[in-house]
Amino acid sequence: MLLLNNPTLLRLFLAQALYWSCTLIGVTLTSLVGLQLAPLNILATLPLALLVLGYLLSTQPLSAFMQRRGRRAGLLLGAIAGMLGGLLSALGVWLADFWLFCLGALPIGVYQASAMYYRFAALEAVDEAHKGRATAWVIGGGLLAALLAPELTLWARDALATPFVGAYLALAALAALALPLLAGLRQGALPAANGGALAAMRSLLSRPVVRAAIATTAIGHGLMILVMNATPLAMSFCGLPLEAGAEVIRWHMVGMFLPAFVAGPLVDRLGARRVALLGIALLVASAAIALGGQAQAYFLVSSLLLGMGWNLMLVAGTTLLGEGHAPEERGQAQGLMELGNGAVATGASFASGALISGLGWNPVNLAMLPLLAVALLALSQSRRQLLPAATGR
Repeated sequence: MLLLNNPTLLRLFLAQALYWSCTLIGVTLTSLVGLQLAPLNILATLPLALLVLGYLLSTQPLSAFMQRRGRRAGLLLGAIAGMLGGLLSALGVWLADFWLFCLGALPIGVYQASAMYYRFAALEAVDEAHKGRATAWVIGGGLLAALLAPELTLWARDALATPFVGAYLALAALAALALPLLAGLRQGALPAANGGALAAMRSLLSRPVVRAAIATTAIGHGLMILVMNATPLAMSFCGLPLEAGAEVIRWHMVGMFLPAFVAGPLVDRLGARRVALLGIALLVASAAIALGGQAQAYFLVSSLLLGMGWNLMLVAGTTLLGEGHAPEERGQAQGLMELGNGAVATGASFASGALISGLGWNPVNLAMLPLLAVALLALSQSRRQLLPAATGR
């Protein structure tokens, strides 16, 4: 098995599991803690939005840093930021200080940004024929988080005298456990940078295949953030208990990661574009089921499909990006993709709180449809192309 025979992939798989365990704690609890601490209900999802803002602001600097210093240094830096964010968040809860709690979200966003590069590190650890599988299997590390983290979240919530403090200390500890895994990664060769950053970005965005890849991952990721952030609040407004919300988030994360073990082979055999179209179809189905009712079963099935659609779009878009850039453009291309992911996710995070508090659950799901149409249009305009190095571009 490729995962077990490649030590780099195995380390990244386990680091991914730790990262997504942190994320599950945050998604399950942060909007609820925000609702308790915030001066206004509309600010309940502000900490999650600031987390995504930290992701957005750090994704390009991290890409440039790793282009110069290598993957290992950048990924270690991200895990250290996750530790800091967990500690600040725990202190904010302990002191009942909403703004300190918000501050803790920013370095957690840096951790998220670094973890999004795990899949790119996987691409660089295998040959061309296995890139889809490598990407998918590393993303699939989150399945361990889906199976184990909900119980950890519920236990850590009440582990200390002040509720929720233990959960954020657990988040810091999980980020710390990633350090020895990431420290053992091989450094690998560093490709030479390709000219100025702005010129490289303009060149990349002029290519339909790059635009399609970025649209696929950014829209899939943004919509997942939009709906996932709103789900615990929507269930709370419906009178469902926290345990029900944790179970729904568990199945959402199963949906996010279980398909990874088939998505990779599908991309390698059918092509990235077809798999991306399947992901779009699953997100449409998720929205349709969410609009059908507000019992726990509707939340669970729609969240499961939401995760599956995100997975297919992320794996397909990441693999598709490799068709549109040369090795020396790697840093700019990957940074540009993560910048797109972060920009859309930031907008989705801020919109999530306003939509769910001001308009309700149904508008959150209806907002998915026009963005999915944009992704569909971008994919229809893309085509396989020769890399710039081969065309003299």
